[in-house]
Amino acid sequence: MSRNSIIPILAVASITLFSAMTAIAETVEPLPYGNFNSWTSRLIKESAVIGGKQKTLYAVGPEKTVEGNKAYHAPGVPWATSNVYAKMSGVTKGSNAVYPAVRNHGDKCAKLCTQFERVKVLGLINMDVMVAGSMFLGRMIEPVTSTKNPYSKMEMGIPFTKRPKALVLDYMVDMPADADSRVRSTGFGGKKTLPGRDSAVAFVILQKRWETPDGKLHASRVGTGAQLFDKGTHWVNAHHIPIHYGNSSGVKEVGWLKLQSNAESAYCAFNSKGKLVPVIEEKYDSPDSTPTHIIVMLSSGNGEPFVGTEGLTFYVDNLALAY
Repeated sequence: MSRNSIIPILAVASITLFSAMTAIAETVEPLPYGNFNSWTSRLIKESAVIGGKQKTLYAVGPEKTVEGNKAYHAPGVPWATSNVYAKMSGVTKGSNAVYPAVRNHGDKCAKLCTQFERVKVLGLINMDVMVAGSMFLGRMIEPVTSTKNPYSKMEMGIPFTKRPKALVLDYMVDMPADADSRVRSTGFGGKKTLPGRDSAVAFVILQKRWETPDGKLHASRVGTGAQLFDKGTHWVNAHHIPIHYGNSSGVKEVGWLKLQSNAESAYCAFNSKGKLVPVIEEKYDSPDSTPTHIIVMLSSGNGEPFVGTEGLTFYVDNLALAY
């Protein structure tokens, strides 16, 4: 065998060995219940004034059925969704935009939908509210009693002290043909068409939190990873969203995810006094800092509340963290 024929063989062998070493070097840790094969069905009886029907709300958690108009949270399940039991002005309503879906051979995934929640009052008044299916690490505070500032009803994030390099997920996006426009609809004042393509989104945030004597929660941003999904796709497996440590404001795909540095922060948590308060992000931390909490959120919409493109659907499965 000539020297010239050996060189390509050695090159291929080196690449193969390097790829194998890289695969071995990465550790992937699934997030609890992140394969979305197990779901709880909540049966909510809506008020007679809006039809009195029984509505099923799906929650990630043990495979069981829970009946009754009551707040629900399964111990040991870190996931919450935008599926909520609401009671406003004495009227009970259920809203559901996140569903279990069969992916293949009985394996399930999460299906996050942007859709209208339709309400008919006494058979006379019709209201359409635009909702985007969302899920996050944390807890939804029920019953929801108003539509004002939806983020103030969500405990965002769970304790976490590791330093992963990426959020990993399988995903698929169904993008409707009219996705170059969005609709704003709060149920009051009609619908308004807005320009611009909506997107599904997935993001991960690592924070170092602390509490001041007045009960306020503060945080520094340790790491950020995010991606917008604005095109239809088939299933993409083991997709990695890199986590950037330190100041990531200039990095494409995460630069738009700015610090939440005021009292209207989208991230809330319970303080030591048991009160749900905003988590005010003060600064970016050093690149070698260790977090105290992690936030992971996925949604079929990337706009403000009550804005979206009907039919945009985001399928997610096998959520994990890579190290």
